[in-house]
Amino acid sequence: MKKLLISTVLLVGLSVSAYGQQRPPAPPHPSKAQLANSKASELDKRYRAEKKMILNHPVATKKMKNDQLKALNIRYQNENKLLRSAR
Repeated sequence: MKKLLISTVLLVGLSVSAYGQQRPPAPPHPSKAQLANSKASELDKRYRAEKKMILNHPVATKKMKNDQLKALNIRYQNENKLLRSAR
């Protein structure tokens, strides 16, 4: 009886530890729309951060800031077009 109890406990313990070592299921892959939306939000965040840095620059003159903002806007529009065409 004692041997049966020990072997049962041992068997249950090994099966529990083996079950615990299994890998968790892989997370679902984002859909194409979700991926595009996340890329668009990253692009918007980066655009706003760069714009804020340009506008708050302590040394740049007004003309320099305007030129940099024009270049930033053009780059943002091009990246936006590229992102929309990939959808």
